[in-house]
Amino acid sequence: MATFQELTSIEAVRDFYLGQRASFIYVSSPGCGVCASLFPQIEPILASHPEFRSGHVDLGSVPEIAGEFSVFTAPALLFFVNGKEIHREVRIVPIEPFTKKVEQLSRLVASLD
Repeated sequence: MATFQELTSIEAVRDFYLGQRASFIYVSSPGCGVCASLFPQIEPILASHPEFRSGHVDLGSVPEIAGEFSVFTAPALLFFVNGKEIHREVRIVPIEPFTKKVEQLSRLVASLD
């Protein structure tokens, strides 16, 4: 499985994605059933794409994340390339289209070499 780094402060979040070639941040909130059920489904998808550094942040622990990334609902799945957000999925995320999107983004990252 992909190893998701726990991000426990806004500074840790910034350090995580800024200056990185490709990163993915899973934003969840306490008591969110969708967040809890979606995470184990996306984990193996990201594991098969190690070019994305994967992190997890909880809105309850780091409420500033909502303002930093304009996250108004959870879960939010954020992809970054070279420190810029390039794609986002929120709330209900169908797995098959998400998998295809990750593959597409993976090809994009590979094309930057």
